[in-house]
Amino acid sequence: MRFKVDIPLDFRQARVGRIVKYLILADLFFWGGWGLINPIFALFIVAKVPEATAFTVGAAFAVYWLVKAVWQIPVAIFLDKHEGERDDFNALILGLTAAGFTALVFPLVNNMFWLFVVVVLQALAYGLYTPSWSAIFSRHLDKDHYAFDWSLDSTTIGVASGIAAFVGGAIANLWGFDAVFILTGIASLVSAVLLFSAPHLVLPRTITPGPVIPEHAPGEAK
Repeated sequence: MRFKVDIPLDFRQARVGRIVKYLILADLFFWGGWGLINPIFALFIVAKVPEATAFTVGAAFAVYWLVKAVWQIPVAIFLDKHEGERDDFNALILGLTAAGFTALVFPLVNNMFWLFVVVVLQALAYGLYTPSWSAIFSRHLDKDHYAFDWSLDSTTIGVASGIAAFVGGAIANLWGFDAVFILTGIASLVSAVLLFSAPHLVLPRTITPGPVIPEHAPGEAK
């Protein structure tokens, strides 16, 4: 006995809104940029930081995740307490810019102390980015296509990170660690500029009210 299941797959019906498109495009640059670092970060620490070991690498990752996990909760609570999306948008731009700055500073790290300082800065940047991006994205999900929008973003991140991991390893092999971090910083800043150049997609435009014209002239019968 054969069972035939028809699954309609018409991507034209899953139209993506403009704000969702911009946020996904920003994710493409942001995660693609940081994806360049993933395959070489441990090597960078061991090679560039004196007396660094595998334990140092593990400690750096632990500090990053713990700081980000704790920091993003108060950020999310603060954003939820304020109506509108201006605070979310500002936090998102600040997080992306801080992440770009962090990537550009990593090549200057030359000891344990500054390694952990920069890792904490990275965690704070991501702690701003995660709740603010999620808040805006969640509010503008396309009706009846929630799963598609989230999956499209996840697919974009996955493809960008996969390609970036390969490219990042190749760049580090050819031109060294500094080139990878510089490209990562540029990609993060491009992501911020992309969203900052189109704030009207998220923030309501300010309309200056004109003179109020009464419906009826004074003394005129209504």
